[in-house]
Amino acid sequence: MLRNKLCAFLISICLGFSGQIHARAYDDVIASGHLVVGVYHDFPPYSYLVEEQPKGVDVELGAAIAAEFNLELKLHWITPDENLEDDLRNNVWKGHYLDKDAENPLAMKKVADVMMRVPYDREFAYRQDMQTGEMVNEQVVMFGPYQRESWRVAFDAEKIDAVKTMAVFQYYPIGVEIDSLPDFYLTSAFQGRMRKNVHHYTNPGKAFAAMQTGEVDAVMAMRSEIDDLLFTANEPRYQVAENGFPSIGKQKWDVGMAVKSSYRQLGYAVEEVVEKMVRSGEMESLFSRYGLTYELPELYNVPQ
Repeated sequence: MLRNKLCAFLISICLGFSGQIHARAYDDVIASGHLVVGVYHDFPPYSYLVEEQPKGVDVELGAAIAAEFNLELKLHWITPDENLEDDLRNNVWKGHYLDKDAENPLAMKKVADVMMRVPYDREFAYRQDMQTGEMVNEQVVMFGPYQRESWRVAFDAEKIDAVKTMAVFQYYPIGVEIDSLPDFYLTSAFQGRMRKNVHHYTNPGKAFAAMQTGEVDAVMAMRSEIDDLLFTANEPRYQVAENGFPSIGKQKWDVGMAVKSSYRQLGYAVEEVVEKMVRSGEMESLFSRYGLTYELPELYNVPQ
């Protein structure tokens, strides 16, 4: 019995070591000579690969931040999990249980020093577990808003004269990414009257390609995704709709970053760089290079 307990104790120690976090404190990051930035995989126009070369707004922003500290940028590519809380756990403060060195099972799991594209939202940051009352995101700090995002519709002007209300899609087919908020919105709004015209695709790019082949007449996605697709297509027949989105919930939201809660000093340092880029106009220039509409985060929209 004692031997079994001792074995169990040793196993628990090994598991404990295998689950160590290696998000790093500010001094450790500077001393290492590199900054590990977490970006989402295959997520244009934010972060993606072109002929094996990293591209996108978040990639360039990560490089600009690293350069301010004379550090090399190292990318930590994120595959989305079921929800954002899972992404924060797997890539900022704990690491994914499958993401470890097969040759060294005691090695620490891989996480990013800074994770990009995290909602800068007080309600989300301080959300509590309904059963335990504990803060869901207690292990991370969300900071550094650098963009204000929203929803947008692109449509084929040769098929639809104008889109001034979403009700028009009771009569025209529209493409969305499956299981996205536009998907849920279009299949439930207006008492479900648009549901039959909603076509599902694995990503907005494929929905846009379907519009180009005539399978659908419009696409709904995030504003930057629509801007990127229109910019790349460069075809006047595809235009931006003028409509709003009644009953969608948040019409706009700020996008920022996250670090592990015990490494706030790193967050403060990165936030200074981001603020300088926003106030100087460098951030807007970065978005413009990708043909994207840039809107200041609410934090900066303070009356002068």
